[in-house]
Amino acid sequence: MEAPSGAARPYIVGIGGTTKPGSSTEQALALALKSAAADGCETRLFGGEFLATLPHYDPSVETRTPQELAFVAAVRRADGLILATPAYHAGVSGLVKNALDLMQDTAADARPYLDGRAVGLLVTAYGWQATGATLGSLRSIVHALRGWPTPFGVTLNTGSGSPFAPDGTCAEARVQEQLSTLARQVVGFVRQVGLRQA
Repeated sequence: MEAPSGAARPYIVGIGGTTKPGSSTEQALALALKSAAADGCETRLFGGEFLATLPHYDPSVETRTPQELAFVAAVRRADGLILATPAYHAGVSGLVKNALDLMQDTAADARPYLDGRAVGLLVTAYGWQATGATLGSLRSIVHALRGWPTPFGVTLNTGSGSPFAPDGTCAEARVQEQLSTLARQVVGFVRQVGLRQA
C-alpha cells in the first residue's frame, strides 16, 4: 500500500532483541522494519544492546537517563510499533518487559501508552511450546497499553537453527514473507486510520 503523494512518512519503532549480539529475535525485527522502510516508512530499532542500557524501571524516579528519555520520545512519536521478544520459559523476556514498563511515563499524555496504534508482534523460541503462550502474553500487554495488536503475529522456532545469515538476510522465503506480512499490517493500519496528529 503506497502512501499518497506528499503524505507524511509513517514512523515505525521496533523494540526487541536479547543481550546476545546478532540474536535471531533482533535479526527478525530488523527484517520486519526493513520491509516497513521499503513501504515508505521511517523506522527506528531499539535492539538488545540499547535495551540493556535501560535501568530497571522505577516509577518513583523523577530524572530519567538520556537513553530512557530517547526511548520514551520515540514511542511518543511512533505511528506504529513492532515488538520482538524471545520466549523465556513461556514468557516475555525481562529485557523487553522492562522497556515496555517504561511506557508508564506516557500515562499523562494526551495520547497515553500505545493508544490507537497498531503493534506487530514477533516471538522466537527454542521450540514451539513457548511461542504461543508468549505471543498471547505479549498481546495482553499491548491491550493493557491500549494498542491494537495486528491480526497476524509471527512465531519462529529456532530450535533446529536460525533462518538468518550473519549478514542479516533470511534463508527461508516463508519466514521472510511472514515478517513482510507483519510489517504490511502495521503500516496498512497506520495509513487507513491516519497518521498521528501532532
